[in-house]
Amino acid sequence: MVKKKRGHGSAIATNRKAFRDYEILETMEAGIVLVGTEVKSLREGRANLRDSFARITEGEAYLYNVHISPYGQAALNNHEPRRTRKLLLHKRELNKLTGRVVEKGLTLVPLKLYFKRGKAKVELALAKGKRSYDKRETLKARTHQREMDAAMKKFR
Repeated sequence: MVKKKRGHGSAIATNRKAFRDYEILETMEAGIVLVGTEVKSLREGRANLRDSFARITEGEAYLYNVHISPYGQAALNNHEPRRTRKLLLHKRELNKLTGRVVEKGLTLVPLKLYFKRGKAKVELALAKGKRSYDKRETLKARTHQREMDAAMKKFR
């Protein structure tokens, strides 16, 4: 019997909207403080990162608006789906993020939730918000590239 490897590649939830709304500058990995029912729910793949963000307050990083659905078999001891969750980062990483977010007006956006060696992790991104014309330019470039690929495929 061969065990399936579930490493960094198998995401529980991804924030695809973040790539459209933000210009991603840098990414890093952080652990999350969770309760037992949240972990069980994540193992079932029941999480949503839409409209979520991270914020650094009082020297600690927190994750907001991540929806982890309540675990079905836990009747009384279930968790609140949209509670604020603490992120686990080294002090050096926190200081670096604090400086970058305050100085340049960047945002911390979660891109992906996944398990790594049995621990729940989140991929955070330092991001800069795109303007509407930037979004249109990105969309134009993507459709142009798709049309070029289709034309090249025709001639093969």
